[in-house]
Amino acid sequence: MTSQNESATELPASNSLANRYGGQKRRLTRKTKRIIVAVALSVGIAFAAYVTTGPGQPPVTFKDIGYSTVDQTQAEVDYQVTKQPAATAKCAIKALDSKFAVVGWKVVEIGPNEPENNPDGGSTSMQRTVLRTESPAVSGVVDNCWIVDSGK
Repeated sequence: MTSQNESATELPASNSLANRYGGQKRRLTRKTKRIIVAVALSVGIAFAAYVTTGPGQPPVTFKDIGYSTVDQTQAEVDYQVTKQPAATAKCAIKALDSKFAVVGWKVVEIGPNEPENNPDGGSTSMQRTVLRTESPAVSGVVDNCWIVDSGK
């Protein structure tokens, strides 16, 4: 009389692992992989198109040209503003002392430009602003410029 060996009746290792951890994962089909790649490529192209043509370009830009100190209480700041010729912009101009403290501040409005015979069609205009200062200024710069909403 021989008894059956209990280890011989156990399930094969692959079946017991499948019962314990779950079956083997199914792989993606070739068609599914192609669809995923096509969708990812389409999203990438759409994002690139948005970045190049989207609202990433500022509507107004400025460049400091120079400054001069008229006397102890006045400074002049020269700068250029580039915007759409029909738009109205406002720029904040400041004068600084030797410790970079603001000693003069003014917000100026730059109205629409007349189209001129220059390469940019009148988009860029030179500006000079005179600032009153509390103490002698050693520098004058444009702090920021923005387009004024025409509805206001």
